[in-house]
Amino acid sequence: MDTQRSGAAVLDPSEPIEIADRVWWVGHYLEGDPFQCHVYLIERGDQSVLFDPGSVLTFRHTLRKIEAVTRFSNIRYFVCHHQDPDITGALPLIDQLVSRPDAVLVCHWRARTLVRHYGLTLPFWLIEDNAWQLDLGGRLLRFIFTPYAHFPGAFVTFDTHTRVLFSSDLFGGFTEGFQLFAQDRGYFENLRPFHEHYIPSRDVLQFALNNIEAEPIGMIAPQHGSIIPEPLVPYMIERLRQLDCGLFLLSKDNADIKRLMTLNQAMKSIRETMILHRDFQDIAHNLLGIAQELLPALSLEFFARTGEGAILHLSPDNRFRGRLIEDLPAPLAHIVRAAERGAVCTYCALEDPHRGRPAIAVPLVTPGAGCIEAVAVIDLAVPVQASEETESIIMQMVPPLQVAVERETVYRMLDMERQRFYETSIRDPLTNLFTRFYMQETVTRLMGIHDRDGHAAIALMMIDVDHFKDVNDTFGHSQGDSVLQAVAECLQYAVRPGDLPVRLGGEEFAVFLVGATLERATEVAERLRRRMAAMVFTGPMEGHTITASFGVALRCQGETLDQFLDRCDAALYAAKKAGRDRVRVAP
Repeated sequence: MDTQRSGAAVLDPSEPIEIADRVWWVGHYLEGDPFQCHVYLIERGDQSVLFDPGSVLTFRHTLRKIEAVTRFSNIRYFVCHHQDPDITGALPLIDQLVSRPDAVLVCHWRARTLVRHYGLTLPFWLIEDNAWQLDLGGRLLRFIFTPYAHFPGAFVTFDTHTRVLFSSDLFGGFTEGFQLFAQDRGYFENLRPFHEHYIPSRDVLQFALNNIEAEPIGMIAPQHGSIIPEPLVPYMIERLRQLDCGLFLLSKDNADIKRLMTLNQAMKSIRETMILHRDFQDIAHNLLGIAQELLPALSLEFFARTGEGAILHLSPDNRFRGRLIEDLPAPLAHIVRAAERGAVCTYCALEDPHRGRPAIAVPLVTPGAGCIEAVAVIDLAVPVQASEETESIIMQMVPPLQVAVERETVYRMLDMERQRFYETSIRDPLTNLFTRFYMQETVTRLMGIHDRDGHAAIALMMIDVDHFKDVNDTFGHSQGDSVLQAVAECLQYAVRPGDLPVRLGGEEFAVFLVGATLERATEVAERLRRRMAAMVFTGPMEGHTITASFGVALRCQGETLDQFLDRCDAALYAAKKAGRDRVRVAP
């Protein structure tokens, strides 16, 4: 395997990348995952350091890259900035590979309390017991405490030699595709949603930023997102200071909870769950566990209103990933209407014969708004008796439940909105065929496969509707649109699910046939040509027909997309020149 430096024109994620003097990115790019997890290596002979080793999904790739830089046995220190499985899941594999007796796992004591459940033989080296620094023999690493960002024992590492800050979750973000380095200030929009949802509060973030800003940072290497080069560091810090993080966590009600001595421990457990866990499935599981200490609870599910009027259903059946439904189930809708009319209802017995067991519904009122935006449903092993104690228990559970559901609803709706934007960008609104944007992205990937494997052929048909201007001029643009829609339907009917029909623009279309021979593509083109000529129209175009000209080409390995399109377009031009309504094949 080759190594590469960060200044290269194109960075290959399949190889290790040197981001600073003997500091290497050795992570693995997961295709299609906007939440990439990075692993970094300081190469220091037999005192080398590996930061946030990764998970079982990625470690074999990380190990391969490490071996391209130095022997794995040279790594003495394995630094884990927190305990989440995306950075610690590989520790059991590492534990089996490590043979040197002086190798250690570097972490905070809070992380140790969780990581020890992996049953590792690798000893722990606690940063707070070692003056918050590590001397690599002339190269000093300083550990900076950043509690609750996002974990109570979270910290970051500053390499005094290169001035690289290994920032863990801080400065993390979501990225589309492999983007190891942030390019400009616009990258802050990748950071924003990550910090607003994962950092518990603005105070937590300010405390962390104050601590790290004391160091002369030359580069920020986060666990997620993109590496931030020195020119962008001050800007990103300043913008993060302005964020209102943790808007959906308990804040104003904390003092009230502390005054409630009876349920104090349960409330502490709920708050800890909100801070420790990011995945809503984990949050719901832990909230159920806490509820089971107070109530005969069997399961927990939520119904939340979205900004568009639909209902987001979060339940064990959909693994709390969320499913949109049109309306609340009738028994729940009745409870919500009664509560909104002023009925005093901390919780209500849920009369629903379809559930088959007792349950209670807990309306969740948005603080300050006075309206019910969500309902929690708790299935019970036995009915609960109405009492002041039950009322008090559920009343104190409402704020954290409301926070958890509202935060997750916002997060899910952001995901859905991003997906809608993506769908809009890849589908032509008139024909529902794919756009040039999607063609560029997808065909480039297919061509990469073809370049590596000559059997993964790609054939191309380009289609142009003959005399289309006459249709618009004679019958109007609305009829022209109808013709284009009919052509698109014809294309979609004729191609296979794995093929790629595209509207290039105007009356010009393309179909990429994956794995097809030139003969097969020519046959499909002839069949489509005849089918289009036989299309029957109603309305103003009744009795009129349309024809189309076709160019067909088979991609050559190494050929660029533009070259491929130009060659096929030349064949299409030849079909036009020869009299239209025919197929021509590119040489």
